[in-house]
Amino acid sequence: MSVVEVPAGSPFGPENLPYGVFSVAGGRRRVGVRLGDSVIDLAVLLEDEVFAAPSLNPFLTQGPERWAQVRERITALVARDVPGPAVRPVRDVTLHLPFEVADYVDFYASEHHASNLGRLFRPDAEPLMPNWKHLPVGYHGRAGTVVVSGTEIVRPCGQRKAPDEAAPSFGPSRRLDIEAELGFVVGVGSELGGRVGVDEFARHVFGAVLVNDWSARDIQAWEYVPLGPHLGKSFATSVSPWVVPLAALEAARVPLPGQDPQPLEYLRGGEDWGLDVEFVVEWNGEEVSRPPYREMYWSPAQMLAHMTVNGASARTGDLFASGTISGPGRRQRGAFIELTWGGREPVVVKGEERTFLLDGDEVTLSATAPGPDGSRIGFGEVTGRITPAR
Repeated sequence: MSVVEVPAGSPFGPENLPYGVFSVAGGRRRVGVRLGDSVIDLAVLLEDEVFAAPSLNPFLTQGPERWAQVRERITALVARDVPGPAVRPVRDVTLHLPFEVADYVDFYASEHHASNLGRLFRPDAEPLMPNWKHLPVGYHGRAGTVVVSGTEIVRPCGQRKAPDEAAPSFGPSRRLDIEAELGFVVGVGSELGGRVGVDEFARHVFGAVLVNDWSARDIQAWEYVPLGPHLGKSFATSVSPWVVPLAALEAARVPLPGQDPQPLEYLRGGEDWGLDVEFVVEWNGEEVSRPPYREMYWSPAQMLAHMTVNGASARTGDLFASGTISGPGRRQRGAFIELTWGGREPVVVKGEERTFLLDGDEVTLSATAPGPDGSRIGFGEVTGRITPAR
């Protein structure tokens, strides 16, 4: 038996206990929680075979009462001695995609981001489209290209047409970008033909992950009218290896900034699911932005309610993301197209003026949120490095 030491100020204290999937030296994948700089093997700690599975999905299906019971038991056990075989240093494990992704939907929930892109793409029109403040706008992405942090990102190819070109051409994206987002993992699904109400959010959603929805802006700009993003988004979406349970984010809940006009009835609820999550964006190791999630216009509860209001079913392992997180200041923008204003206002990275991503560039997103008693809840990191087109 041993006591798991937690360094002072660690964002992975007992208030957090995020879930992930790990393996040791090429062995079987298993479910664990992070505590300080250690991973606790839950199959060993709890003697429960559901955590010997190679993904979180079997546990997610068990529902919110079971999630609460397990969290309570883990919290009690790690406060005492933990069996030595259950403890692994983080540095000694390989982290994997923590859940099997059933479906992936990406929203567009930041008014600051949507307004900035509107000004860039439609300078002579209103920044927001007429529907934007009436519903959470989104698109359906590709579950099969969601990858875990550390996976290399191959530069995508596709059709692109610059404004000064007479015809489109095919080739590698010349305006490769990031989108700093917060993603939500569905644990309990819903029936086809049913709906998930705004106030039922916590009965269906297990937790949150960091998301980088890589975006090829030149491919996107040429293809997105009239049906929206496709090849400009579908090549890769990176997520963090740790799923922070909603139960760890109670102290981070804040009211939404304010919605005007009032949403339609199915988007109204009595529970606030704004979240005070502070992101950091690093480009080749240099901090370039701090997007604040608390500025988001639409809440994740409203996103899920809208996603299912037509009777579409939710499934265990569904991932839905917020869309780019941006605040009112330049250094609060969560995409490089905004940060560099379409490439016209470069930022300096390692002494060089930069606009969009070059081969070899590496981007890391990290985030923390308030926890109980002045603690901080960490989400870890999601990192990706760009490799040349194939």
